[in-house]
Amino acid sequence: MPARATLRLGTRASLLAVAQSRLVARAIRAADPGIAVELVTVETRGDRDRATPLSAVRDPGFFSAALDEALRDGRVDLCVHSMKDLPLEARAGIRTVAVPPREDPRDVVVFRPDVAERLAAGERLRIGSSSARRAAFAAEFLAGALPQAPGGAPALDFPPLRGPVEERLAQLRRSAGAPGAIDGAVLALAGLARLWGDRDGHAALAPLLAGTRLMVLPLTTCPTAPAQGALAVDCRDDDTRVARILAPVHDAASARRAARERALLAAQPPAGRDGFGATTLRHEHCGTLVFVRAADTAGRHLLWQEPPQPCGAVAWDGAEWVRASRWHALAPVALGTPPALFVAHWHALAPELRLPATTRLWVSGVGSWRRLAARGLWVEGCADHLGFAALVPTLAAPVLRLPPLGEWAVVTRRDALASWEGSGVGRVLATYEIDAPADATALETIRNEVAGATHFFWGSAAQFRALRDWLPANSHHACGPGKTYQALRADGVANLHPFPSREEWRAWVA
Repeated sequence: MPARATLRLGTRASLLAVAQSRLVARAIRAADPGIAVELVTVETRGDRDRATPLSAVRDPGFFSAALDEALRDGRVDLCVHSMKDLPLEARAGIRTVAVPPREDPRDVVVFRPDVAERLAAGERLRIGSSSARRAAFAAEFLAGALPQAPGGAPALDFPPLRGPVEERLAQLRRSAGAPGAIDGAVLALAGLARLWGDRDGHAALAPLLAGTRLMVLPLTTCPTAPAQGALAVDCRDDDTRVARILAPVHDAASARRAARERALLAAQPPAGRDGFGATTLRHEHCGTLVFVRAADTAGRHLLWQEPPQPCGAVAWDGAEWVRASRWHALAPVALGTPPALFVAHWHALAPELRLPATTRLWVSGVGSWRRLAARGLWVEGCADHLGFAALVPTLAAPVLRLPPLGEWAVVTRRDALASWEGSGVGRVLATYEIDAPADATALETIRNEVAGATHFFWGSAAQFRALRDWLPANSHHACGPGKTYQALRADGVANLHPFPSREEWRAWVA
């Protein structure tokens, strides 16, 4: 190949595949403006067969074999794939040489504009899904996360959904009851984000997303397909020049995390892989977290670098303190009409605080989500109990069409107000507070429990400060990784470890 010959980039012809290939082409040209890149479309078996549900496909090269063949016979010099669609087995003569920075790996459910009215009327909803994993996880989660009508949990069906993203979304626009009409579609947020940032993709998506409602599924309950959101750029094994050109496109951290997820998938029995989810998230305080779940089991677990296991620990997690404390609302606040609202705890949004129908509502975790859904409120997403800062990159995704942080409001506990300084959020309102236990008998019980414990989990910095003088020497402390952790660090608390959740700490200390 001449030194400045045009690189031929093989891609499927769908809007999403082309958008992803354009991203890679731009990254190549950014690294070396003298290189020309030409997109060459290749039809795969997955493009020709749009009827077979993906759960029934047993062909590992369904979306990639034709592109591999184009590479081998020299029709193209490199190919771009969604890594989650690649077979786990090595492919003769081909290697992945670059994994660009990964997009947000979460799944999102896009609902038809009139879904709230259909829910209120108790109608059965059809939510299209392309995999057994998505259907299983979303079915369980949405039963308690959609706004609850007086009749109880909504009735949901999950028909198989295939085809390009824009065709799936178009089915939300069909009249209810018409052939092929659906009420929601479970999609990869990464695909929507990449289409939204592409000129042709944006033109197709903008009218289809207008008026729709969204729910970004939590990773704690709905981990995604291994390597979802990651791209793989392949070339021929012996093509050192193309490999060298692609080196600046590679993001080692994205590659490492995607490879770990695919290794977990490879360790599953083949029959269970279609229902397996594994998603890696890097957290500022907890390090690398891998959310793992199989569709055919009720269990879910988290892989992370926890502290060394304690020996002979006596745990205190504040349960008695919470039971004896008094939670009460403050004087009504002027909430106004914020375009977006973050609820730090479900208790912070009292029933008498009326929200405009246009307010975009996000919460701290799944527990608060379900509490507010039971009151008939539409929640769009949560921070997975990892703190608001961990959620900010997701909120910034343009395809979600959320307002900038400066236009958001937050409702929280009075003693947590100071922790929001510097968050970039426009308004932070205290709507409730927790009074320390006043009952002498309860206090004596708590004092005896604290004096005999060695390991503590703190639900708030205020709780720690109230009990600090009772703590035994050399105590070990833990808390969630958000604002409580920041506040306790600022207080100079020694032997302090952040945990992704109270449940993880309980399992660790048991």
